[in-house]
Amino acid sequence: MSLWDYWIEEALSKLDSLQLLRSLRPIYLRNVPEHPINTASSKSSIEDEFQVFDELHTWDRSSVEIEISDATFQNWVHHISSSGDEADDSRHVLANPNTGERPQSFKKLLLFSGNDYLGLSSHPTIGKAAAKAALKHGMGPRGSALICGYTNYHRLLESCLADLKKKEVQGFAANMALMVTLGNVGSLLASGSKPLEHERVAIFSDAFNHASIIDGIRLAQRQSSVEVFIYRHCNMTHLKTLLSSCTLKKKVVVTDSLFSMDGDFAPMTELVKLRKKYKFLLVIDDAHGTFVCGKNGGGVAEEFNCEKDIDICVGTLSKAVGCHGGFIACSKKWKQLIQSRGRSFIFSTASVVPVVAASHAAVIVARKEMWRRKAIWDRVQDFRTLTGIPITSHIISLIIGSEEKALEASQHLLRSGFHVTAIRPPTVPPNSCRLRVTLSAAHTRNDLVSLTNALSRCINLKEISVNGSSYAYARM
Repeated sequence: MSLWDYWIEEALSKLDSLQLLRSLRPIYLRNVPEHPINTASSKSSIEDEFQVFDELHTWDRSSVEIEISDATFQNWVHHISSSGDEADDSRHVLANPNTGERPQSFKKLLLFSGNDYLGLSSHPTIGKAAAKAALKHGMGPRGSALICGYTNYHRLLESCLADLKKKEVQGFAANMALMVTLGNVGSLLASGSKPLEHERVAIFSDAFNHASIIDGIRLAQRQSSVEVFIYRHCNMTHLKTLLSSCTLKKKVVVTDSLFSMDGDFAPMTELVKLRKKYKFLLVIDDAHGTFVCGKNGGGVAEEFNCEKDIDICVGTLSKAVGCHGGFIACSKKWKQLIQSRGRSFIFSTASVVPVVAASHAAVIVARKEMWRRKAIWDRVQDFRTLTGIPITSHIISLIIGSEEKALEASQHLLRSGFHVTAIRPPTVPPNSCRLRVTLSAAHTRNDLVSLTNALSRCINLKEISVNGSSYAYARM
């Protein structure tokens, strides 16, 4: 038994003695397959209900082919701030005297800034699953998961995700719940009402981690039960120095597995080596890797063949799955602790059943339609070939520098028919404003040819100096 296993058992024992362990009591909704028995035949019979396809279809294109109103287009081109109310501008257009309709002009754009990496948001099988659940059970939910919002639909999705991640899954919770729970370990095992300095949990966080990790850590800090150490982005030498000088026993390293604004991978191999030496709990946020990376879509840990070395993996259903929500893949004991101490999970209304049904269908489709993973990595190779930039993922960060130049480049692409937003502070540090280009399985090679031609007219691609993996400094 590792030290962290021991500490979690002690924390659970303390909660049990205080009668504070919380339980999930699923509500059974009829006309949904029961949670399958762990046999290949039972799981196969459920999955056979979902229609899958072996190539790109016209409906897939609606995930990357979008329209915006002419009013929105003009505001964007001229950098006029907006609260989105121009979407109602049809009320100012004269109605057709015969039909009463108010025609509105729209601009078609090719989307290169979304997170729907597999193009599943427009998949008919997933839409049908949501519609079927809505017609049978309405929207719901009835309350939080711990009270009456957790159903057999939720459990079925968790089971499917658990198979993918090879761990237990706490559905519909994410970084905020996890970071607060980590802080609670220090509080629960404290000798007094508050943990002494040596009883605190040390959290080591990559400098470029996602805002949800940062906000979760800040919330945990308010408990006075954690100490936070920020290491330079992907710098294992700096992390090793911090680890070796830290006297706290309970150590946690948390990192994005694939960084959302830079497109580079965390150094998984080096992190695993450090974990073995320093015995820390290794937590990854695999939001941008799940279903895209790895042979089976298991994510970055599967890609780097280190799934067994990851203690906790946070995932999302709102990116490659094309739906909504989050989850935590962990051990059974961690799951019990999170559902007992993760405030954002405890006090949030449960995910609505139609969305859960759609997510379950999307997980099945994503696993079976393996051509989608191949397609997105083909597009990565296409971008490399067309630009000469050695990107390593489907997230491409072209750092331009000033806000003015980044906005100018984004507006040029908009006029050329591409939706690529300029990323500015506070999302990224000052003077590192960028174009964040994301690729999808629904894009074609011709789309990439058109995009790179447009990029070459606002950025000198030949003079881009690569810094890291998938982000590059561009000259206008």
